[in-house]
Amino acid sequence: MNRVYNNDEYTIESRRYIGSKAKLSGWILKLIREECEGEIFLDIFAGTGVISAKASLYFSKQIINDFIESNYVIYKAFFGMEEWDKEKLYMIIKKYNELDPKNIEENYFSVNFGNKYFSKNNAKVIGYIREDIERIKGLLNEKEYTILITSLVYSADKIANTVGHYDSFMKVKPKDFDFKLKLIKPIKTNSIIFKENSNILARKVFADIVYVDPPYNSRQYSRFYHVLDTLVTWDKPKLYGAALKPSPKNMSDYCRAKAPEVFKDLIDNLKCSYIVVSYNNTYNSKSNSSRNKIGLDEIKRILNERGKTKVYRKKYRYFNSGKTNFKGHQEYLFITKVRNEQTREKN
Repeated sequence: MNRVYNNDEYTIESRRYIGSKAKLSGWILKLIREECEGEIFLDIFAGTGVISAKASLYFSKQIINDFIESNYVIYKAFFGMEEWDKEKLYMIIKKYNELDPKNIEENYFSVNFGNKYFSKNNAKVIGYIREDIERIKGLLNEKEYTILITSLVYSADKIANTVGHYDSFMKVKPKDFDFKLKLIKPIKTNSIIFKENSNILARKVFADIVYVDPPYNSRQYSRFYHVLDTLVTWDKPKLYGAALKPSPKNMSDYCRAKAPEVFKDLIDNLKCSYIVVSYNNTYNSKSNSSRNKIGLDEIKRILNERGKTKVYRKKYRYFNSGKTNFKGHQEYLFITKVRNEQTREKN
């Protein structure tokens, strides 16, 4: 007999993430479909993966990339094409949701993040589940393994004692929620997934359309989502400082003063017919960490060197921690039709 499943599953848009294009994806894909032609779509800074998910409705092949550990595993879970057993995962999650934190010993996650990013009881349960997923890894294929981890990431993120990222935790005592693990809802796509520096990947692959949405300010995503990265890799790193961060890794040059130079190198080396760039106008923000490292005019100049560029804009309320006023914020979309293409070897 087929089991009736709970429809309350996490979609890829369910995650809290700075710069998420979840509410803009319809506008972005509408313009891309109107202005661009082709079947291969490359999302080279995929972030949450919501643009790739939307693009999968219209393009026959997606190439998805991000070098952040948690993002990469999330793509494997949502977009990976391997078959998986939902019944098996349903039974595993059912067992996890019957756990009593009173019967769980302290673990790496609860010792470090309990009563900080999560309540002590919630942290004990999250840490136990993550350790157990590793224990049963041999009984799972890669798709099932990444679905369980991603389901844990999404479920934990929903109850985290944060403003939506992990640069720090709120100083109030974390609420002790009745933690429940929910499955994600994978997407059927024809996808290739990379975890690579975007400027290096640009030299290796061909796509008809490349969507470019890099970080523009000094906020390093690997530092903002370090707790989720640790939950994914489960490497149990030594942590430092009040925010309990590991040693820096996966630091982006797009968040540094050399960002214009790095952006130009990327655009110059993309192998494609169309380049689509998202940009938000936080350049004049009073917050140093929010101020863009690349200016609007620089974006235009660099793109115009590759071909005729059209510019679109839309008023949009930017997701932030609540401390920065982005009054009059607008999202820009640049669409460049690449001129004088050299012969490209398609992947």
